[in-house]
Amino acid sequence: MFAVHLVAFYFSKLKEDQIKKVDRFLYHMRLSDDTLLDIMARFQAEMQRGLGKDTNPTASVKMLPTFVRAIPDRSENGEFLSLDLGGSKFRVLKVQVSEEGKQKVQMESQFYPTPNEIIRGNGEELFEYVADCLADFMKTQGLTHKKLPLGMTFSFPCWQTKLEEDIDVDILALVNDTVGTMMTCAYDDPSCEVGVIIGTGTNACYMEDMSNIDLVEGDEGRMCINTEWGAFGDDGALEDIRTEFDRDLDLGSLNPGKQLFEKMISGLYLGELVRLILVKMTKAGLLFGGKKSSSLHTKGKIETRHVAAMEKYKEGLANTREILTNLGLEPSEADCIAVQHVCTIVSFRSANLCAAALAAILTRLRENKKLVRLRTTVGVDGTVYKIHPQYPKRLHKVVRRLVPNCDVRFFLSESGSTKGAAMVTAVAARVQAQRKLVDQVLALFRLTREQLVGVRDKMRAELEYGLKRDTHLLATVKMLPSYVCGMPDGTEKGNFLALDLGGTNFRVLLVKIRSGRRSVRMYNKIFAIPLEIMQGTGEELFDHIVQCISDFLDYMGLKGVPLPLGFTFSFPCRQTGIDKGILIEWTKGFKATDCEGEDMVDMLREAIKRRNEFDLDIVAVVNDTVGTMMTCGYEDPNCEIGLIAGTGSNMCYMEEMRNIEVVEGDEGKMCINTEWGGFGDNGCIDDIRTQYDKEVDEGSLNPGKQRYEKMTSGMYLGEIVRQILIDLTKQGLLFRGQISERLRTRGIFETKFLSQIESDRLALLQVRRILQQLGLDSTCEDSIVVKEVCGAVSRRAAQLCGAGMAAIVEKRREDQGLEHLKITVGVDGTLYKLHPHFSWILQETVKELAPKCDVTFMLSEDGSGKGAALITAVAKRLQQAQKEN
Repeated sequence: MFAVHLVAFYFSKLKEDQIKKVDRFLYHMRLSDDTLLDIMARFQAEMQRGLGKDTNPTASVKMLPTFVRAIPDRSENGEFLSLDLGGSKFRVLKVQVSEEGKQKVQMESQFYPTPNEIIRGNGEELFEYVADCLADFMKTQGLTHKKLPLGMTFSFPCWQTKLEEDIDVDILALVNDTVGTMMTCAYDDPSCEVGVIIGTGTNACYMEDMSNIDLVEGDEGRMCINTEWGAFGDDGALEDIRTEFDRDLDLGSLNPGKQLFEKMISGLYLGELVRLILVKMTKAGLLFGGKKSSSLHTKGKIETRHVAAMEKYKEGLANTREILTNLGLEPSEADCIAVQHVCTIVSFRSANLCAAALAAILTRLRENKKLVRLRTTVGVDGTVYKIHPQYPKRLHKVVRRLVPNCDVRFFLSESGSTKGAAMVTAVAARVQAQRKLVDQVLALFRLTREQLVGVRDKMRAELEYGLKRDTHLLATVKMLPSYVCGMPDGTEKGNFLALDLGGTNFRVLLVKIRSGRRSVRMYNKIFAIPLEIMQGTGEELFDHIVQCISDFLDYMGLKGVPLPLGFTFSFPCRQTGIDKGILIEWTKGFKATDCEGEDMVDMLREAIKRRNEFDLDIVAVVNDTVGTMMTCGYEDPNCEIGLIAGTGSNMCYMEEMRNIEVVEGDEGKMCINTEWGGFGDNGCIDDIRTQYDKEVDEGSLNPGKQRYEKMTSGMYLGEIVRQILIDLTKQGLLFRGQISERLRTRGIFETKFLSQIESDRLALLQVRRILQQLGLDSTCEDSIVVKEVCGAVSRRAAQLCGAGMAAIVEKRREDQGLEHLKITVGVDGTLYKLHPHFSWILQETVKELAPKCDVTFMLSEDGSGKGAALITAVAKRLQQAQKEN
């Protein structure tokens, strides 16, 4: 028993001594975590250089765009051909994806030899041969009657047209084997966004944000980048970690000075590195008693498969003895232990270097997504990773140590390059088909110049109908006289109470106007209008309004103080005087009964009497659009038009009295509240209304009415987008074909989300977060489509507003007999103020459709409240002037 322990002790001591001996000799090949973190930082810097247009030419890591824009989403379906060309034979596959709707991939393949005379001939001969073999395969498989999409692993300058000439195929993809690996794994695991090859060669790819890729046009979405990381260090960036053995290996290679990172990692070189180390150790008398063999001095005699065999857990030492003996050596037990440890150091360094570069990629992904912690999958292929007994475990362990804030799953690829080419093709075919269908939907919202001119001209005709006595009642654009006949002249002064009702919130304001200095100070309080009040009785609504007024006067300490009052009432009213407004119809979700056809000022006066707490002088009832114009007119005398582009849409302008047949008198001007939201209610713009506009209209509180407003205002744009998203999802083009309950909910997609989603500063990741808040689990591709839908809907809205505005300014120019008109438009509304592109598109449309008009757009500050006070002040001034006359 003692003898056994003695032998075991001796062997362990021998092993320990040999390991120390090798560790001392190969000291520079052992890389600390600090060194690996440094290499990781260097690789990150090279990635950045490779992505930059100016720095790419000198970058060692080329970061090549692959034009693969999406990973599989499991909706891929159909038959595809895949061609894997390279070496002494190539492979043709037929790949059936998701047969009968089930997520699976079936492959049938055939190998074809590639004769030397073909390989060494010209490109045309090679691909004629490839085309013949492909035609033979299609005939064998009974595919000659079909035109199938083809993906190809390999690159060659003249391949595409030749193949298409000889056989009926649709070439969709040219695939790098690393990309193929990622795509194959991504089909089984949608979290896979990195592909790594560790085999004869080594490389990696990953999904990069388009906004970071200077080499390719466009900022939306992502694209797979083929890093070509094997060349990392070719610029000298790794000289401090390269050893004498690396330099000897490089000098003896076919491409000295190139692919230096690959030469430290990949299967083509690991065996040769081991051989060079063993030669040097033997020369130094550290192995085999200093006795050499001709085989040990022969390049390529030790292969990576030998390295893997020597590192096997149990039979490794026996394998080592056999391999060394076959090299003509007579190894001792100590030699076998030492050689085995040399293999461990070389392959461990390979795994360490691979882990450092991969950790850099994972960190970039995490930072791109702005995540504290990343969860992702890495697809891996290659003989070193597959056959080396320790390599995967070492790689995984080091990666997790270098990036503790990344939860990484490693997924082994099966038939990565060939199946991957088919998957890239399947995805390309899906994206191509989906893009076609999405474009068909978006095309409905793209208005031609002719269509916009048609809208302008029809709007102009409707304006004229609304002004004429005979056609006024039939006109869809009501052209309501506001009885506002003057603009502020700067002499207005006093304290005024203003009310602002136009949505779910109601405001009461005290407005103090100081004469001469154009100084206005305002104090206000906002009150909610509950839904049950909005849709209850008229008496309840006005009692609630008076209660709010009472609370405000208490708050300001003004109960009992006589104040002139202006009432901004942002609904269609027919006015017979400045203080008389008969409600034509409710809009914006209001449905209070016993109001339509009634004078809103009378209803307010009656409610004040019922309250019997205060007495107010109601001087003017004002539309918010008119208030906007008056507010801007106070600052700019050229302002004669008011535009609201917010929850609702409307426009007013100063019209010549001689043109207003529904009001007596020909002298001067009067502001006309167009109520243009009703434009098109007679069907005149049905040619540009889409099925989605009709669905929104039919589901609204006032079907068939306010059609123009429903295509242009904030209350409806989000709902149009929601209807489009539902339709695209039903077609399987969004959200994996799953319509969530939230998406089914009317009103869930508010217009504010359009403004957020269309922001140029917003990354797609943030778009996804907005959609996730809405219960929509979107992919990157989904986010791109949603952003495009929002853009199409809001752009059309801005263009339609611009066409309507062009009709007004052209009318003003012609009425004044001017060759060129200079005019200011006062604008208010959340859509105009908050949407990132709406205002610019509207202005450009006006410029294009009314080229003889120089239109300045002036943003109104608190137009509805301040405007009501100013109109009241102007009315009081004009009343005083009449008394004095």
